[in-house]
Amino acid sequence: MSRAASRIATTFARLASENRKALIPFVTAGDPSPAITVPLMHAMVDAGVDIIELGVPFSDPMADGPVIQRSSERALKFGVGLNDVLAYVGEFRKKNQTTPVVLMGYANPIERMGMKLFAERASASGVDGVLVVDYPPEESLALRETMDAAGIDVIYLLSPTSSSERIKLVSAAARGYIYYVSLKGVSGAANIDASDVELMIAKIKAQTNLPVGVGFGIRDGETARKIARFADAVVIGSRLIQEMEASTADNAVECVRVLLSDIRAKMDL
Repeated sequence: MSRAASRIATTFARLASENRKALIPFVTAGDPSPAITVPLMHAMVDAGVDIIELGVPFSDPMADGPVIQRSSERALKFGVGLNDVLAYVGEFRKKNQTTPVVLMGYANPIERMGMKLFAERASASGVDGVLVVDYPPEESLALRETMDAAGIDVIYLLSPTSSSERIKLVSAAARGYIYYVSLKGVSGAANIDASDVELMIAKIKAQTNLPVGVGFGIRDGETARKIARFADAVVIGSRLIQEMEASTADNAVECVRVLLSDIRAKMDL
């Protein structure tokens, strides 16, 4: 896929023309069971999501809190690895050619496969972007060049502690969108302060034309609506995984669909 045909850029352009913001769910591939992943992806699209972040299970997810760590552990018990994740995306693409899919995870599985082979297989499967937590921009030129050649966007993180110099560096390196981590600490934390986030988003937007999404600490439709007033996207992950943990295998997909439908409706008010 060429850079001009990027599904991520196309999605954000469409949303901007509709004066709407992106809803981006995060789930871990293979959790709560491998059979659920592709149906879950389709159900989330039916609920009104715009981009899917699919977590690659990893044994030491250092940026993730206990909820997402548990989801990785469950997936790993099923033996789910990067090969399986790429297969899930390929299966999803048989019915959906428009919704962007971003793989989120860590460097080790990519390095084990080999960066060039990963890029080729990810592109062939229909992956649109990657967010590799432990590949900061100053250490990932090879990743960017390899993914650029495959038409895959490399997405980077910024946080409340990011300096102006850091924002400038990430803005120059990132493709697709920038992911702003709204809280200090790991995923699943609470007590997001929308006013603090708004100030930081304005600071980031002064240095980039890329969309900026906000994640960590968003657990309901009301919070999502507040964040969507000034951010281009809202990312929600831990709450979805908790919803599945509290459900049965038979209704996990439907529980997530209902929750996301409610969040989408509140964002569009």
